[in-house]
Amino acid sequence: MTTDAITVAAAPPPAARYRALPVGGSLDARAETAPDGTQFVRSVEPLGEHPRRLTDPLLHWAATDPGRTLAAKRVDGGDWRRVSYAEAVAVARRIAQALIDRGLSVERPVAILSDNDLEHLLLGLGCQFAGVPYASVSPAYSLMSQDHAKLRQVLGTLTPGLVFVAHGAPFAKALAAAVPADVEVLATDGDAAGAGRPVTAWADFAATPDTPAVDAAHARVGPDTIAKFLFTSGSTKQPKGVINTQRMLCANQQQLRQCFPDLAVTPPVLVDWLPWNHTFGGNHNIGLVIYNGGTLYIDEGKPVPALIGETLRNLREIAPTIYFNVPKGFEEIARALEADAVLRETFFSRVRMLFFAGAGLSQPVWDQLDRVAEAHCGERIRMLTGLGMTETAPFAICANGPDVRSGHIGLPAPGMTLKLVPSAGKLEVRYRGPNVTPGYWRSPEQTAESFDEEGYFRSGDALRQVDPADLRRGYVFDGRIAEDFKLATGTFVSVGPLRARVSSLGDPCVLDAVPTGLNRNELGLLIFPRADACRALAGLGADAPLAEVLQAAPVRAFFQALVDRLHATGTGSATRIERALVLVEPPGIDRGEVTDKGSINQRAVLQHRAALVDRLYEDGAPEVIRPRPARA
Repeated sequence: MTTDAITVAAAPPPAARYRALPVGGSLDARAETAPDGTQFVRSVEPLGEHPRRLTDPLLHWAATDPGRTLAAKRVDGGDWRRVSYAEAVAVARRIAQALIDRGLSVERPVAILSDNDLEHLLLGLGCQFAGVPYASVSPAYSLMSQDHAKLRQVLGTLTPGLVFVAHGAPFAKALAAAVPADVEVLATDGDAAGAGRPVTAWADFAATPDTPAVDAAHARVGPDTIAKFLFTSGSTKQPKGVINTQRMLCANQQQLRQCFPDLAVTPPVLVDWLPWNHTFGGNHNIGLVIYNGGTLYIDEGKPVPALIGETLRNLREIAPTIYFNVPKGFEEIARALEADAVLRETFFSRVRMLFFAGAGLSQPVWDQLDRVAEAHCGERIRMLTGLGMTETAPFAICANGPDVRSGHIGLPAPGMTLKLVPSAGKLEVRYRGPNVTPGYWRSPEQTAESFDEEGYFRSGDALRQVDPADLRRGYVFDGRIAEDFKLATGTFVSVGPLRARVSSLGDPCVLDAVPTGLNRNELGLLIFPRADACRALAGLGADAPLAEVLQAAPVRAFFQALVDRLHATGTGSATRIERALVLVEPPGIDRGEVTDKGSINQRAVLQHRAALVDRLYEDGAPEVIRPRPARA
């Protein structure tokens, strides 16, 4: 690896130049306010025509450029195996026939338990040709969970007729715990012994000769056909199966194209790890490639110390035209770009846009990416974002203007209407549009609870205008309504912005933090440390126990300084940290404290660590960090 570090300026020049990126012009909207203070914000731009089915653009590209690569993945860490558009259609048709032969349907759909791979993609496309829904289920429910409770709940909701895993052996325990004996298991390797039960081999399944029955089934697929189910993370409750129709998927991709018309000119090339059991990777990014005739390089890396090296290896070899990631991923990429000349050369060679979602990107990381780009190629790359959710397919609000900053989410995408409802001193955003789900699968009560009397989907997210005098500047994310709480004084604590501030000031040693203080006098924090950064700061090896690492003098000094700064920069009791506890035990997926994307859930952490919260507020507890008195 080349480690040719570059020197970057402490601050960007006042008039920055950006790489050209045709966008649809900054979004515009019209707002009306009802007597009760509710606001209705509608996109001025209408949604353009779009296909009835996501397979329609797939067929278009297979006909116009059959040899173009749709997707590629390394074989056992070596060379790339590529699947063309024509090959994808041919294999998907054979898969569709196999599904039809088995009588699979919306009542007996397909469940995919393993991670992103080419067979996973082809199986999903085959399902869409056959009109059989599928669900990509979090691999963590099978491979990381100890009790498989969430997997059983998900499969119990789905009642699948076919379950797919990439390899039998790693999933043997999950299959035994959650998949009924009469449900067929399909595996890439056909490892019956490893799976502990009969397994259908992928090679045989995908070789099923297709017949006119596939054309008949595909003809019945329309906008209201259920394409897939995506299960919410279930961090506060049991996972819910979000219905995703063909209308949702196609309307959402047309919304994206109207916000970023360059997609229709330059077929996107993605190097992407984002999991397909989540809407960002599985809907947004796969759909973007298919809709616009692009190419997806499946990245087996992740933004964690053990796997980030694979992502960097791929990005040194494949130059994306658009790069998507979560904020944690951009933190890792920014550090690597600063140190690695080969990575900079490839990455910046043709990337036209950076886009993050899933959480807020800290402004220091944003600024670092700008500085590195300017130092290398003399121009910045536009960083864009928005707001959406699984229930909106996910694109709903987009920030594509020239002055996007950390926290900005923009204005409604074409075809969307936002309803902003006053709630606990904030404005909760509710959605209506063609990309909004009709509800949750086999859960009529939860569906009814999620829509208001006018048919708007209740998001639970809060927004506020960037500039109350200028709607065109859009909105900023203002936290989750359900996460906010009151101190004993009656003062509201806005959790989202506070967590973002802690993560920014605590870089690189803070993974995340959970504010505490419900019905208490003071605001506190439970801090999840980033173990690798703390070990590096302590000068200890990778195997050093975290409890020992946190006792090292440099680490203790870091967290003391962080609490001091958080206290000193607080503007009142709702933002001034008075005590903190650095946690040794990482967040647990079985307890719903974390998703497999690494998102921490406030409510679940506080529920399962109530004893630690009590300890945090004990007078004299030695492990609690209190701010030091300010020097005169």
